[in-house]
Amino acid sequence: MTDVTIYHNPKCGTSRNTLALIRNAGIEPEIVLYLEKPPTRATLKALFKKAGIGVRDALREKGTPYEELGLGDPSLSDDALLDAIEQHPILLNRPFVSTPLGARLCRPCERVLDILPAPQRGALAKESGEPLIGEDGRLVRKE
Repeated sequence: MTDVTIYHNPKCGTSRNTLALIRNAGIEPEIVLYLEKPPTRATLKALFKKAGIGVRDALREKGTPYEELGLGDPSLSDDALLDAIEQHPILLNRPFVSTPLGARLCRPCERVLDILPAPQRGALAKESGEPLIGEDGRLVRKE
């Protein structure tokens, strides 16, 4: 079993690019298709704590019922926000990755590099064709 887990939505380009970075480090992660098998409340709390973020920071607004549910209301408690995520897993932003080195919401995808326990093994481009990792295994910096 792997020590790297990605909460993945295969329809999301950022999530697919993050998964590619993990695999480019020679790691085959546990892939949790969170829309099909949502994480438990306890798992979410632990994940957010490990990532050092609050529940509100983990919410996705675009393409979700965020507005209809009134989740922008700052008076809503973490429990109320977790209730909403449990009822509508699409509200969980993605991709989240957890490793022995920490957890991150990997937006942009290269944020995963901070917590991967192995280096990149060669060149990799995003799905768009934009270079991401050079032949030397290092992040390609934009000019």
